[in-house]
Amino acid sequence: MIFGLEDLKKLWRPREDSDGEDNGQVTIIGGSSLFHGAPMLAAKAASRIVDMVFFASPERELEKVAKLNSFIWIPWEEIEDYAAKSDAVLIGPGFLRFRSEKISNEERRLACDEECMKTKEITKHLLEKFPDKKWVIDGGSLQVMDAKWIPQNAVITPNKKEFEILFGAEKPEDMARKYECVIVSKGPTGYVTDGETTYEIKGGNAGLTKGGTGDVLAGITVGLLAKNPPLLAAAAGAYLIKKTAEALYEKVGYNFNADDVSEKVFEMFKNLG
Repeated sequence: MIFGLEDLKKLWRPREDSDGEDNGQVTIIGGSSLFHGAPMLAAKAASRIVDMVFFASPERELEKVAKLNSFIWIPWEEIEDYAAKSDAVLIGPGFLRFRSEKISNEERRLACDEECMKTKEITKHLLEKFPDKKWVIDGGSLQVMDAKWIPQNAVITPNKKEFEILFGAEKPEDMARKYECVIVSKGPTGYVTDGETTYEIKGGNAGLTKGGTGDVLAGITVGLLAKNPPLLAAAAGAYLIKKTAEALYEKVGYNFNADDVSEKVFEMFKNLG
């Protein structure tokens, strides 16, 4: 079925008499010495939705950048405490992974250097430590993990290559059903499925091929997931980012980037809702 405006209106909305933290809190885990911007884009997007965004990274240099933004840097040694109290957790944006294009996907799983092993160990430990948490899994975590680690009802947001590494040539609906998760398939026409219900997400444009837009999508999704069911949160996030790209195209053509999307998306949310 096609996701549309009536579906968007099903999203949870803050009450006028809301108190502190009534509107959700999330933890975002990611970043590395190479990829600084990815978790920042995700955190920037999520901070527009929930009351509190906590950010942690094994790369301590990111603390200097994080403290200049509208989210809270937390010490790495306290990550489990914040994950436990958050309504939803995003893991993976900006994590390092093995990136050679000269080997097969199966060899890629085996050829894992020190940084790749760090990503794998962090991802496995936290997913298994908090199996009942609302998870969004993205980026580097998807490229090094085993599908059997996916917690029930988790939302995974792979690009085409990440999907192939994780699932091979299988169909998203089949994998969503097998692992009891929600899969977001990105593309000119997007699909969001839990294996039983599949939403078709139309619209968008080629501007969404820009680096970082997937991180923005992950941030929107975890923000929405804090107070909404997984399938609705994932489909609404995919819908909003496409509509935002269309609005930006009307002003600047394809000449927009991920920062522009993260700035514009919630204006679009208000206008559509």
